[in-house]
This record gives sequence, C-alpha cells and structure tokens, in this order.
Amino acid sequence: MEHLRQHGFQVEVESTTNLRPLKAKHRVPAELEACHTALVGGYVIEGHVPADLISRLLRERPKVSGLAVPGMPVGSPGMEVAGHPPAHYDVFTFHEGQKRGAFASR
Repeated sequence: MEHLRQHGFQVEVESTTNLRPLKAKHRVPAELEACHTALVGGYVIEGHVPADLISRLLRERPKVSGLAVPGMPVGSPGMEVAGHPPAHYDVFTFHEGQKRGAFASR
C-alpha cells in the first residue's frame, strides 16, 4: 500500500482474513489470485501491481475488469528483498473471470 501512496494514490485499507467473497464478486480468475485485492476507477487490481501500470490502465481505459500479478514475485512493489535481484513477472489483464493476456512484463 505504501508503494501506491508514494505514487499519489489515496489508499483506504479494509483488513479482512477472507478475500474470497470480494474476489468472487469481481470475478478474479483463480489462476491470477494474490494476497491483495483493490478497487480503483471501476477496475480490480489483484496482487502487487506497480503503480505506473495502474496509472496506465486508468489513462487507457481498456475493456477489461482489471490487472493482476499472481502470487508474490520478488521485486514487485512491496516484495523487494535486499540482496536478491527482482524476479521477472507478468502483469495480466482479466475480464469476466477469464485471463486475457499480458499487459506488461517486469
């Protein structure tokens, strides 16, 4: 969340131990699930998506439900580990419960 705040996003945190109902409601594909789910500008953001890509999503407004970074890849926002190089990871689009494709690679 700090990464988003540092990039100008206003963040409201709602802590819960069960994100399943939120993920189901917004039809996040199971293979794209991660530890965080956010809603911004009519889109769903799943996992550790970089702020610049969220900004790009909001600028371009593609016809998708949202973006997702499955899992917790080392080097993604909030998952930096000193002494470890960042892992390569993809940021995917999804729509109506289906994975669409890569939006970006890091």
